[in-house]
Amino acid sequence: MTIRHATEFDLPAIVAIYNAAIPGRMASADLEQVSVESRMAWFQGRSPSHRPLWVMEVEGAIAGWLSFQSFYGRPAYNKTAEISIYIAPAFHRCGLGRELLAKAIHDSPGLGIKTLVGFIFAHNRPSLKLFATFGFKNWGTLPKVAELDGIERDLIIMGLSIHETVI
Repeated sequence: MTIRHATEFDLPAIVAIYNAAIPGRMASADLEQVSVESRMAWFQGRSPSHRPLWVMEVEGAIAGWLSFQSFYGRPAYNKTAEISIYIAPAFHRCGLGRELLAKAIHDSPGLGIKTLVGFIFAHNRPSLKLFATFGFKNWGTLPKVAELDGIERDLIIMGLSIHETVI
């Protein structure tokens, strides 16, 4: 396993992993698949030194990815980042999400990040459990803010103050 900064060459694999998550209605609020072209601006907004996008390679294949996203887009929140993790279906339950999240927490101080947040659907128990394992707390619930296939879904805000964490 290798975790490295994503390159533009990796974007088709990143998008394929994301698109694989859409039909399950557990991890994405998108209802239709996205294109590589539609994700280009998002990709170009990543910075290895500030808001990285990492891919995890397993035997030469992109098996998952983690992105840091600026939170709320205003300067007072510069030390807070939202993180997203997506793992290819063939690699679910192999510990890759755990590896990516551990690295994110470990590397956050060097990126100038003091607080991490994750927005996770309340019915996504595996992700909630993963984040809780690393000390993330439920900082709030946004009830019925998403509608997936006619079902209203809650969104849980999971948060972690990095200075309170030892990895």
